[in-house]
Amino acid sequence: MSTTFSPKNLQFVPLTPAQKQKNLFISLGISALSIALAIAPIPGLNQKIIIVTGTELQEPLQALQEKFKQTHPNIQLELKFQGSQDIVNRYIDNKNDFTPTVLIPANAESLKELQTRWQSQNGGDAFYEQPRAIAKTMLVGIAWAERGKVLFPKGSFNWNRIEQAMQAGNWQALGGNPSWGSFDFVTTDPTRSNSGQLTLALWAQSKLGTAPTAQNLNSPNIAALFGLVKRSVYQPPSSTDTLLKEFITRGENDADMGIVYESVVLYRWQQSATTQGKPYQIYYFSPTIETISTAAIAKRNIDNSQADAARKFIDFLTQPEQQAVFVQYGFRPVANNLDLKAIPNSPWNQNIPGAEVKPNVEAIASPNNEILSEIKRLWERAN
Repeated sequence: MSTTFSPKNLQFVPLTPAQKQKNLFISLGISALSIALAIAPIPGLNQKIIIVTGTELQEPLQALQEKFKQTHPNIQLELKFQGSQDIVNRYIDNKNDFTPTVLIPANAESLKELQTRWQSQNGGDAFYEQPRAIAKTMLVGIAWAERGKVLFPKGSFNWNRIEQAMQAGNWQALGGNPSWGSFDFVTTDPTRSNSGQLTLALWAQSKLGTAPTAQNLNSPNIAALFGLVKRSVYQPPSSTDTLLKEFITRGENDADMGIVYESVVLYRWQQSATTQGKPYQIYYFSPTIETISTAAIAKRNIDNSQADAARKFIDFLTQPEQQAVFVQYGFRPVANNLDLKAIPNSPWNQNIPGAEVKPNVEAIASPNNEILSEIKRLWERAN
């Protein structure tokens, strides 16, 4: 005998207050768990990466940080800024109070030095893969226009004239206005900054008449030159952008002539015109050294998922749209198919005194680590 099921056969038993409270707690617990799962970091997807770079890249990277976040919401960027030599030294000596993911010094040679020192001390590779170029620039000279005309009467840069000015010590001896006072040259600290090392390398090459080597750098005339420069430069800053900010703030009578990267010179020229009432003049010289800001993914305490996030960031920086942003900040792109003058807000469209899209100069490669190490050693010994 079968029984037919019917809703009429159902009996609804009212829940007791205790059961209602229990069900409420269960519902609330399920809701809380759902929310927690929705906002919790997903292993392998949400990552934080720390970028350590030179101050010359500070402005463009800060401008690109928010854009990267929009396209990669699961990757959190944190930017740290140090002088290029400090990037190498602090990483090798493990002196940072954070774990760097990506290192971007001003020059690829700095990464070669880091790899050599790492291999010597630890063995193996310091980086996950081959470092990649991000942006380019070159060394140039700057001077306040009126003083530049006295220093370089023929209108072209000359290392000998700067040396003569240092030896003379004051503008009157150079044929300048006596009220201008002392001649003040600025460069970065060669023990902490790549631009300071390259400045001395180019100056030594001009003095020697040939490319510097570990042997010909150890000559009396180079020792005398380094000693003269060291005595003439007061408290050199650790980075190029810091130097230029100080150059603009101090103005004439405290900073007359300096060697800096073209990128920061182009980007900050309007600031000089506003602060001092007139912009500085740019001087290209030949040969100059082209520096390539290069990014490397560090290995120490960085797992594969963090390295993959770092790789996405480097890919992002090398895309044409981001390369155009670097141009707006005075850098030359590593993507050579970009027209510098066609990019909106390009400094090469702003009639900056002395700026040239294609300067007639020989851009040579940076000296190798052996030469740069010798320059640092000679600077420390100079007096």
